[in-house]
Amino acid sequence: MNALKHNTKFRILLTAGLLILLSSLSQAGQFEDFGDYQVHYSIFPSSFLTPDIAKQYELVRSKSVGIVNVSILHKADDGTFKPVNGQVEGKVINDIQQNRFLAFRRIDEGDAVYFIAQFQYINGELLTFELKANAPGARQGMPVRVAQSLVND
Repeated sequence: MNALKHNTKFRILLTAGLLILLSSLSQAGQFEDFGDYQVHYSIFPSSFLTPDIAKQYELVRSKSVGIVNVSILHKADDGTFKPVNGQVEGKVINDIQQNRFLAFRRIDEGDAVYFIAQFQYINGELLTFELKANAPGARQGMPVRVAQSLVND
């Protein structure tokens, strides 16, 4: 019984760690404003994740695999932005215009809702991400286009 209790506490701590990492990365000022909606995003090497977190969320942890993390927020009546459900799709384009579609997966963790996808990259390669977020109640899709290079740690 004690081992089960310890395992549950450990899992909660791991989940909290991933949420803090993903939230802090997505709250780092990288977002697009669409009136009552905001699309927050972060793009980082999967090697930033601890091995335990990568395993828990079935993510590949590698110096050649990156993660795109997207959150859709809606302005509440009190003026604060709250995470909402929705859908995210997109692609990544390398510097020689090769397109790779991103397979986003929705993760619900309590009040947090975010979408993650993994992609392959070459160290220092300039990548362009074309993302589109859709949320219930939004009049149209919310496009985000960002160029970023990832450097191995």
